[in-house]
Amino acid sequence: MAKKRTIRTIPQERTPVREQPAVERARNFTEVNLGYNPVEAAREAERCLLCADPKCIAGCPVGINIPAFIEKIHGKDYRGAYEVIARTNLLPAVCGRVCPQENQCEGVCIVGDSLEPVAIGRLERFIGDLAIEKNWATAPYVEPTGFKVGIVGSGPAGMACAADMAKAGCDVTVFEAFHQPGGVLRYGIPDFRLPNVVIDAEIDNLKKLGVKFQNNTLVGRLFTIEQMIDELGFHTVFIGTGAGYPTMMGIPGDSLNGVLSANELLTRCNLMRAKEFPNFDTPLPIGRRVAVIGSGNTAMDATRVSRRLGAEKVYCVYRRTKAESPARAEELHHAMEEGVEFHWLTAPIEVLDDGNGSVRGMRCVRMELGEPDASGRRRPVPVKGSEHEFECDMIVYAIGTNANPIIGQTSHLELNKWGYIAANGEFETSISGVFAGGDIVTGAATVIEAMGAGRRAAAAMKVYLGVHGIGKDEQGAPKAPELFGIDRREHNFVRVRAG
Repeated sequence: MAKKRTIRTIPQERTPVREQPAVERARNFTEVNLGYNPVEAAREAERCLLCADPKCIAGCPVGINIPAFIEKIHGKDYRGAYEVIARTNLLPAVCGRVCPQENQCEGVCIVGDSLEPVAIGRLERFIGDLAIEKNWATAPYVEPTGFKVGIVGSGPAGMACAADMAKAGCDVTVFEAFHQPGGVLRYGIPDFRLPNVVIDAEIDNLKKLGVKFQNNTLVGRLFTIEQMIDELGFHTVFIGTGAGYPTMMGIPGDSLNGVLSANELLTRCNLMRAKEFPNFDTPLPIGRRVAVIGSGNTAMDATRVSRRLGAEKVYCVYRRTKAESPARAEELHHAMEEGVEFHWLTAPIEVLDDGNGSVRGMRCVRMELGEPDASGRRRPVPVKGSEHEFECDMIVYAIGTNANPIIGQTSHLELNKWGYIAANGEFETSISGVFAGGDIVTGAATVIEAMGAGRRAAAAMKVYLGVHGIGKDEQGAPKAPELFGIDRREHNFVRVRAG
């Protein structure tokens, strides 16, 4: 019988991960984090206490059985570890790279009470990468139901919903506005954090399930949500378009040449391959001195991309301190290593014109922290008499995003006061048969939270269609009571489709 692990008997230090040297990686788009090898993964797996009441499962938005997959790694049953993860997570190689585990599963790890928590994300990535290398994902036999399902948006929420509906026997089509699928994973996250080959592999797994992708299709312009139901023959629709509409500051000089959003910078660099100009004809003139406003993960991506595109100086300008920065600690650390300069407690109040319609700098004000605001963070307050000029020739706003208004403007969907789609606890919208989830409902969140929303929406869609099989009990929710094997919510009525 295996000896019970305790805090004293497990390896005391978290297994480090190999990385590209900062000087080298600041000049290329190759992945920074090189991941674990089998020896490193086995050592880190040994640090898991296999808790009787594992808080890490509840800390995961899709409820992965984390101790079970880690114990499989410890026993070198890597295929078994993948099968445990795959029950609830479609994208382990993606989530292992970009999810903020420190605020989710690792944040509640019992080991973290005394030592550094188990590196759950790194172990998940190890298994995800191995699954891609070994081509472990297989397409199970699925009995077709005859139902057509339309998915609007191919980001994490849309992909997760598409997978579950395909496994339930539905004919699934995913509509993507851009020329390649992947959503924010493709356009918003640089290769040095999430290589395109990983996204491609995960999308190929969806195609093996029979999911069809229709790119260059902007729903709301080519056809509306109502037309999908009434004219195109979809029995149900899921909207997972995310929240990619950029927020600008609205200060004097916003419209000058050289002011752009992080979304534009990252989309041009990542999806449109501006980093490979002139091999890809997407121009992206980069400034000598680039100031990125904001300090979240998107801001870190924008600073690090600017360094790689050739900027001589890159600044991160944030109105609070490092302690309040919403970026992952690892992303902040990597940006600092790569030479990004941080200007804390600084806020721009005007963009300055060089006389030819372009940026020559910003007028900024120093800030100090006052009482906490609605976010729980201390509110930044301007310091009187602290105005000063900040030299730069390009400004990138990374201060948040909003819902893209196109679908709301072209359908009769009910929206909330912020312009996001209104949906109830079952992800149902104001239009019968239309469901929505992810950032387009909640506002900006994490990849794994969007996936969780997509999966829970799929469970509700299956109830709506009367499709049985993989359902809500997968997510840990109680199954509905049955009468003679029939869900009580479906007892004594039959669904009729007119026309």
